[in-house]
Amino acid sequence: MKISITPKFVNSSKSSFHQELKKRVNNYFTENDKKPTGNFSLFFKAGLLWALYIALYVHVMFFTPNLWIAAFECLVMGGLTAAIGFNVMHDGGHGSFSESKVWNKIAAYSVNALGASGLMWNNKHNIVHHTYTNIEGIDDDIEIQPLLRMCSTQKKYKIHRFQHIYVWFLYTLLLIIWVFATDYTKYFRKKVGPVPIKKLSVYDHFAFWIAKLGYYFFMIVLPIMLIGFMEWLVGFLIISMTAGLILSTVFQLAHTVEITEFPQRSEETHNIENEWAIHQLETTANFATKNKFVSWMVGGLNFQVEHHLFPRISHVHYPAISKIIKSTCEEFNVKYNEFKHTRQAIVSHVLHLKHMGVA
Repeated sequence: MKISITPKFVNSSKSSFHQELKKRVNNYFTENDKKPTGNFSLFFKAGLLWALYIALYVHVMFFTPNLWIAAFECLVMGGLTAAIGFNVMHDGGHGSFSESKVWNKIAAYSVNALGASGLMWNNKHNIVHHTYTNIEGIDDDIEIQPLLRMCSTQKKYKIHRFQHIYVWFLYTLLLIIWVFATDYTKYFRKKVGPVPIKKLSVYDHFAFWIAKLGYYFFMIVLPIMLIGFMEWLVGFLIISMTAGLILSTVFQLAHTVEITEFPQRSEETHNIENEWAIHQLETTANFATKNKFVSWMVGGLNFQVEHHLFPRISHVHYPAISKIIKSTCEEFNVKYNEFKHTRQAIVSHVLHLKHMGVA
């Protein structure tokens, strides 16, 4: 059941958990004389990822190799698309990439060069998803009806019995649908689900269309002119579907697994009877936090608990502050959701979807 009223978080117990957590994390940065934003390692990684992406684009387009090498390079470009989204755009969008507002905006809107609208992403992700995580009817990330049933309050169809199987193909389509459909849906409806987006300025409208047209030229028109339609189509699908699968999987492992919850609003007040910080812990899970390669590639989004509690802190600091958050959770008897390995999180996601298909 969808309710147009956006809920509020009502903390009836007056818990001091969130205040204590913020104090301890702030003390960490003060005592260690560190800034909560990105550092040289993040800036170097951002430069490296973009340099590799551009180099591969130029090589495929202007020095077109044989079929198998070109296909492999497109596969790598798909992985780099996701990595840039995780590491550069994501931190920039949250204002944690750099101390500079200019560089944060450049990082955030770099996603426009990859086809998606940074403006629409900000409304969908920063405002809606981070506030109303896993709340059915509001959180756009779990609204994939009628193809998928992510929580028990959504309507069940017969096809959902097989959703844990066909979901992987749907995930490959994420970037394509995002670039060619959902950005426009949000733009013209002026809403993300039931939540209105901020009023767009003349510059915002101009930037939205210029970014879209620029992407279509460099990723569709120019490649067709230089290498031909079929060659472009195969390469474009490899890039987009690889990126879509990686992006979807990482984001879904954080929230739609067996151990996360999907809180329902009060029937009387339509509010969430919980403290916001505890709500984030109940609806979010970490995975493979000891795996440095995974952490490096996904921009710390395997530390999703830390990210949801402190979205304005760069992911380069998540390993350190995770220790503070874990100990505080233990003190306040608050559950901290975590999978030791990526494969465990994937299995749990599959089992969750399978359960939602028959329950």
